Amino acid sequence: MRLLADQDVYKVTIDELKRWGHDVVTVKELGMQGATDRDLLRKAKIDDRLLITRDKDFGTLVFWEKVLSTGVVLLRITPMTAKEVHHEIQRLFEEHSEDELRGVFCVVEPHRHRIRHLE
Repeated sequence: MRLLADQDVYKVTIDELKRWGHDVVTVKELGMQGATDRDLLRKAKIDDRLLITRDKDFGTLVFWEKVLSTGVVLLRITPMTAKEVHHEIQRLFEEHSEDELRGVFCVVEPHRHRIRHLE
């Protein structure tokens, strides 16, 4: 999967995603630390990447303000261990293809994934 990792996604998680073979670019690598959420959504869309984040404010932007997005994966699985977080992410990516995650807002929680289509 082509992903843009928000600055709040832990390095250990980014490293694991890369180890699994995903194409992950970080906000830091792009020099976009401190960029607005709106700018991050725009960058992810331009680069055709799903945004992976722990920041629930992205829901407000895509649902209430109708900011266009390729897709958002929101990690809401604290206070779990890194191993448990990685298990849930891996399960999501095994159950859903990149195409299935395009145009959706997916909330990853312990033992479940809530998927809502963006319109």
